[in-house]
Amino acid sequence: MNPKPLAQISLIALLILGCLLVLYPFLAAVLFAAVICVTTWPLYAWLHRFLRRRDTLSALLMTLLLVVVMIAPTLLLAKGLSDAAHLFAAVVTPWFQDNTDNGFSGRLGSLPYIGPQLAEYWQQLSANREEAQKLLRAAYEPSRRLVLAGIGVVGNGVLQLALVIFISFFLYRDGEFITRQLREAALRLGGALGDELLQLSRSTVTGVMIGIVGTALAQALVALLGFVIAGVPGAPLLAIAIFFLSMIPVGPPLVWGGAAFWLYSQGETGWAIFMAIYGLAVISSVDNFVKPILISRSASLPILLIALGVFGGIFAFGFIGIFLGPTLLALAHTLFLRWLRTRETA
Repeated sequence: MNPKPLAQISLIALLILGCLLVLYPFLAAVLFAAVICVTTWPLYAWLHRFLRRRDTLSALLMTLLLVVVMIAPTLLLAKGLSDAAHLFAAVVTPWFQDNTDNGFSGRLGSLPYIGPQLAEYWQQLSANREEAQKLLRAAYEPSRRLVLAGIGVVGNGVLQLALVIFISFFLYRDGEFITRQLREAALRLGGALGDELLQLSRSTVTGVMIGIVGTALAQALVALLGFVIAGVPGAPLLAIAIFFLSMIPVGPPLVWGGAAFWLYSQGETGWAIFMAIYGLAVISSVDNFVKPILISRSASLPILLIALGVFGGIFAFGFIGIFLGPTLLALAHTLFLRWLRTRETA
């Protein structure tokens, strides 16, 4: 037995493993940058033709556009959240300083079923300083860990976003060369089937992005309508927050739940109940049927596969799994159909 082929295969396997280990920390950023570039490639192609095929200048302008689209709304949203936090503190602080029936204890007591017990416990804490300090010490460490974890998530998100924008510049600039290489590799590995799978991956990723953006826009519009009807101040800003937080499963409830709480704090109990019901039944429910429909129409896949791919991908790969899950299922679905056609022909 000639050991040379086995040694070559082992060397190639070790090389691939080493490359994966090196790129693993940046894998999510690279994949997300690829998703953005694939989705926005028609815009880049138009800009590239307009600038007379100047690769570097076109890629630079597209990267600057990504910075404006991603960073500017984030800063606006951060400012709005900061103002909302000050408003929340201004509304809630008097409750803790007021010992009458209109204070925090009185509001707790007005809650149905468990209100009197909560109000009695709060009064005991207010009268017993040692018990209150003991409770604060018990809650300090979990709160500190939660705050540090939140800061870490935000910091990591900012770094990942900057890395995505940085990688996108090179993908735009060298996109045509990379596409030719990918098509050549697909043709060599799988022939016509390999090229078909490559095209299917592109259409699926584009369809998923359309579904995500379309769902976010739909949630923002219905949320804006609900905020305007209920008379919530800053409705456009809250709708923008819904748009950006719609990618997070618990994102929209934080916004419309906060709006319902504000209405309740203003004595608008009826509108607060309306906001809670509207947010649960309309705003948060849009995601369940709009996203699969948009993705299935764009990617030509069954709705069940799209839904399973999106949710299963999130659990398996995190945020980037929103795109990887449907793409992997789409490729498997195509291979299965091709196998069935081959069997029927035979």
